[in-house]
Amino acid sequence: MDSLPDAIVYYILSHISNAKDVAYCSCVSKRWKETMPTVRSLFFPRNLFDNFKDGNPDAVIGKMISSVERLEGLCIYCSFSGVSLASWLSLVGPSLKSLELRMDNLSELQSDTGSPSKLDSIRAACNLESLKLWGVLMKHSPKWDTFHRLKTLEIVGARVDDMALSATLKHCPNIRQLLLLGCEGLRSVIIELPQLVLCKLDFYGAGNCSLSVNCPKLENLEIQGCSWIKVRETQFLRNLSISNSSGTGRVYMLDFGKLVALETLAMRGIQWSWDAISKLLQMASEVKQLFMKVEFTGDFEALLPFPEVDFADFFNSHPKLQTFDIHGAMFAALCQKNSLKNLDSSFAIPCLEKVVVTVRSPLNAEQKMSTLESLLRYAKNLRNMKIKILQMKSCHSSSDEFFEDICRFSRMNRKIVSIE
Repeated sequence: MDSLPDAIVYYILSHISNAKDVAYCSCVSKRWKETMPTVRSLFFPRNLFDNFKDGNPDAVIGKMISSVERLEGLCIYCSFSGVSLASWLSLVGPSLKSLELRMDNLSELQSDTGSPSKLDSIRAACNLESLKLWGVLMKHSPKWDTFHRLKTLEIVGARVDDMALSATLKHCPNIRQLLLLGCEGLRSVIIELPQLVLCKLDFYGAGNCSLSVNCPKLENLEIQGCSWIKVRETQFLRNLSISNSSGTGRVYMLDFGKLVALETLAMRGIQWSWDAISKLLQMASEVKQLFMKVEFTGDFEALLPFPEVDFADFFNSHPKLQTFDIHGAMFAALCQKNSLKNLDSSFAIPCLEKVVVTVRSPLNAEQKMSTLESLLRYAKNLRNMKIKILQMKSCHSSSDEFFEDICRFSRMNRKIVSIE
């Protein structure tokens, strides 16, 4: 390092972000200390002050932040006060492009003490391009101005009110990526963002949240914890994942526009209404990768098995399907006797290359083996079939016989078929 020109030393050290490393480097030499104001970003990890006994942690953070000439990235995972955050952002807010904060205020009560709210203080970072908040309490609309340059908004582990979220999104009209992960308290969510491309939503609770999305440029959408979903602008939607893993949550209603660009579809959950399943499968006729792990159907409390799904009709309706990961109930629905009784001699599955089948029951073993054989017979481009034996729910000898049949099938087609 001693032999390097100053400009190269400055360039190298300016990329150090961990606060502890920055502090160490500033103690090495006068030359290195003079480099510290050129640091571009600062990261204060969660355990930074665990063994800190002398002084005020907020004062240490403030001193480091104020020593940087033009701070572009700030990430604070350790504890801090709202008063200090307001002070820091008043200094470096205009230059910040990226801000990530572990708020730790889920248990705080709203008060009128006059002290600045952590959430409201963020308004000083007016030129942000990325904002990530962890553990935030958002019961009231934040007092923000419009973040015209913000492209990424991520809120994780939050308690959020419907109206507060709606107001927050209105202050961020140009975001391209929205991630709301582990959020609770939401009942009805409306997202209208003209530039949004990627959206990931994970809502805690009873799983009965309603969602309306109107984003004409949307390409990737992941949803967890919603029962009623409406997405009308879908002409660019390529990847779609819908799940509802709550024990009481059910997917009742889906209202989508035409899924002409959809390539990947994932459906997960304990219970979906059959109308929602069949409607989504019908709309996703162009899909190339399909993952299905829905345990039951039924519109109300009763958990019902899937109705029969015609084998030939299903694959004829999804001619571009390349990867098919099928679990339990849907596999059983494809294994009904009538599905394979009168297959046309010209029938083929033209694009299928990979199949993953999860088997959980020995019931209708003969039909299931026939379906596995049919997949192998009619999918001429099939390269890999993986059969997963998961929690076989029977102590009867039929389980052993079925397992032996699968093993025999695997040995006969060992170049393609494998068992887990």
